Amino acid sequence: MKIGYARVSTNDQSVYLQIDALMAEGCERIFHDVSSGANAERAGLDEALEYARSGDVLVIWKLDRLGRSLKHLVELANKLSERNIGFASIQEKIDTTTNGGKLIFHIFASLAEFEHDIIKERTMAGLKAARTRGRLGGRPKAMDKHKIKMAKALMDDRNLSVKEVCDKLGVGKTTLYKYLKED
Repeated sequence: MKIGYARVSTNDQSVYLQIDALMAEGCERIFHDVSSGANAERAGLDEALEYARSGDVLVIWKLDRLGRSLKHLVELANKLSERNIGFASIQEKIDTTTNGGKLIFHIFASLAEFEHDIIKERTMAGLKAARTRGRLGGRPKAMDKHKIKMAKALMDDRNLSVKEVCDKLGVGKTTLYKYLKED
């Protein structure tokens, strides 16, 4: 059985283009969501995945309608494969129930993994170059030695409340106590 899944990002968009294409593709049951692709929780997708049985094919209009990222798409496709459920995308003409479709999908997955590794490699090289120039990265310290010294002096003034000290230093109470404790 072919099971369709359609998604639009906002209520302003129409899901009917996708539904029509899924019906023309022979989908007997269609699930849909109105949700941003970044959202992990999509009730329609969850229902479609729960409804699908071994031997079924999950059909989508376009790859970006299903996964939040290529990595997420690959994870979904692998989960479907483990359950012996096929996966097809109308626009990209990918059908994992065929050998050629499996090959194309895995090439996409390999390219995504390659891209991820290159980005990671570039990031690590950039961090290393920054460290050799004396930059450590990370969040800047909220209080330096001068501010800590000022904080101690202000805290010794019994006329000021902790809140007033924090306001003068531009830090929160937790941050103030943390730096005073460390010093």
